Amino acid sequence: MTTIEIVKDQKGAYRQIICMGHAGYAKRGDDIVCAAISVLVISAMNSLEGLAGEKFTETVNEETGFMKFDFPGEKPLQEKSVFLLDSLVYSLETLGKEYGRKYLQVKFKEV
Repeated sequence: MTTIEIVKDQKGAYRQIICMGHAGYAKRGDDIVCAAISVLVISAMNSLEGLAGEKFTETVNEETGFMKFDFPGEKPLQEKSVFLLDSLVYSLETLGKEYGRKYLQVKFKEV
């Protein structure tokens, strides 16, 4: 199962996106849920960096299915960046509903 943790501060600003594990919907190479999660997350992060010019740090381990994106708190994210992240969260929640919590869980945490 893939667990995605959306971390926001007390003001509702995004601080981290953490993805853990492989979905387990099908065998490696055929897992459409895992592929969809990867495409959504990586596309959103590429858009944040390439289109919006946002700076963040990332930690990725493809073998374990771990991806973590940290957004520094010095400067708030632009409105368009927040929209991109809101869209990512919406898409992930929709995917989780479509295929079930057995394969994808989206959790929220406040720091």
